[in-house]
Amino acid sequence: MTRQAVSSSLDALSIGRVDSVETAPADTTISAGALRRQIPGTDLRVHPLALGCNAFGWTATGEASHAILDAHHSLGGNFLDTADSFAAGRSEVIIGSWLRSRDARTETVIATKIGRNLDNPGLTQRSIVAAVEASLVRLGTDYIDLLYFHFDDKTVALEESLVAVDALVRAGKVRYLGASNFSAERLMQARVLSALGLPKFVAVETPYNLVHRAELEKDVAVVARAQHLAVMPGFALAHGFLAGAFRTKTDAAGTARGQLAAVYLNRRSLRVLAVVDRIAAAQEAAPASIALAWLLARPDVVAPVAGAGRADQVQSLVAAAAIRLGRNDLLDLDRVSAS
Repeated sequence: MTRQAVSSSLDALSIGRVDSVETAPADTTISAGALRRQIPGTDLRVHPLALGCNAFGWTATGEASHAILDAHHSLGGNFLDTADSFAAGRSEVIIGSWLRSRDARTETVIATKIGRNLDNPGLTQRSIVAAVEASLVRLGTDYIDLLYFHFDDKTVALEESLVAVDALVRAGKVRYLGASNFSAERLMQARVLSALGLPKFVAVETPYNLVHRAELEKDVAVVARAQHLAVMPGFALAHGFLAGAFRTKTDAAGTARGQLAAVYLNRRSLRVLAVVDRIAAAQEAAPASIALAWLLARPDVVAPVAGAGRADQVQSLVAAAAIRLGRNDLLDLDRVSAS
């Protein structure tokens, strides 16, 4: 099937434009340009909230996903984070249909991940090339701004994976490369290979939030700083727990995201949420905004990744970029979340 035929098929799946979404008034936000952060070693300037798109086609319908994207865009967002495995590629399809219907490709920075789609699993040269080509078709674009290896495939020599990306960069299909769920050791190995002329990682995405700190802070953060990598905290709101969406087992019952958040329904995490709630009340902000603002104050963090299930949830995510936590607030959050 030609790319034109595939695009026509995807357009048939696309959702009509949603002209009305529930957002805060425009005058509550700082200008988008003033908030942009540059990913080190690139010319990519992104809003400091990467909209996580893993719910698209999973817990959010196509229509709801378009409404979420409209809300994000209207509030100055320009950075989308997805993967070829999210809803078996449906997330990329929905993003692609939205980009076409809004003519928004050139103003949008797209990050996608490869390696976990069942059609092109792993990080062999064949899988990487095929996965990128498939993502380009689903997204309806000729290039990917930031391509992540979704995980570290230790069955494949890292050099082979980087050689495959090098060819894609030279062909103009990939602009920059990132690592998701990589260890500090493998990041150092990749940097050695980049010294030989292979593509280097410019960003690292790993789970990081107020109730999940150790994985990044143990050693990955040290390597990220030494290599000037942009840190993109994944699961920045702990599946909605830090947004205050799930406070009891009853709250978490019956939904896919609630089941994931239920692991945080313990005494320690609830103490963290209580401090978030207190600061949010003082700031007249949503708990999600405070949890994300804490991340944005951390060293080397460029843009936390957080998603929404509804358009009216987007405002609290984007608003974090304009919040400046006081020294005492930061100390309180650091202390209660330290482990």
